[in-house]
Amino acid sequence: MIRAIILAAGRGSRMGHLTDDRPKCLVELQGKSLLQRQIGALRRGGVDEIGIVRGYRAEMIDVPGLSYFANERWEQTNMVMSLAAAAPWLRSGSVIVSYADIFYRSELVRDLAAVSAPLVITYDRDWRRLWTRRFADPLGDAETFRIEASGQLLEIGGRAGRIEDIEGQYMGLLKFTPTAWSAIETLLSTMAPAVRDRLDVTGLLRLLLEGRFFPIGTFPTEGQWGEIDSPEDAALYEQMASDGELRLEEPL
Repeated sequence: MIRAIILAAGRGSRMGHLTDDRPKCLVELQGKSLLQRQIGALRRGGVDEIGIVRGYRAEMIDVPGLSYFANERWEQTNMVMSLAAAAPWLRSGSVIVSYADIFYRSELVRDLAAVSAPLVITYDRDWRRLWTRRFADPLGDAETFRIEASGQLLEIGGRAGRIEDIEGQYMGLLKFTPTAWSAIETLLSTMAPAVRDRLDVTGLLRLLLEGRFFPIGTFPTEGQWGEIDSPEDAALYEQMASDGELRLEEPL
């Protein structure tokens, strides 16, 4: 069985008015919510069971046939604590984890599920094409990302001095195994609550690299995904889809 968890507890304050009255996963792209598009991609990609971690405006996320977890402290915590709300699944089998503000294609889900490693993250090799459209200065937002020849992650989440030093950008779609999650729970148990509450997934990945807990695998793609982090992003992807630059799958 393949399971997937969508982390949808946060408000997504950088999205401005788009999330004034709804969770960020309900922001629409070409008339369909990101949640609809994620569910469709996950199911087409072979996922059997989908869970959602809810928080902000939880009552608005109510899709029949899904499982739900709650981050009651969503206003005081970051994404790792939302992930921890789904610990029963993470302890019992491999789980694909998706941020709530992204969209992607089903073949990426299928390929990610097939990769064998304790923890695997997806990344975009063709990131510069998208970042130059999203940002006046791509280096202002892009983070360091380096991998070994074997594909194992070497560095992530730092400040980059040159675009040429960045081998890709992390997408917010990854896969955990129980082995990885067990080590993560041990790490989290050693942290002060205030530090743990502020931890995001990129920060977690950096700590795992620093501690050499286990190899972190990577899986590449080239475009055909997106992260909606602002109203400007939403407008850009609408235009790209209308112009045929984005090949969006229709939700099931």
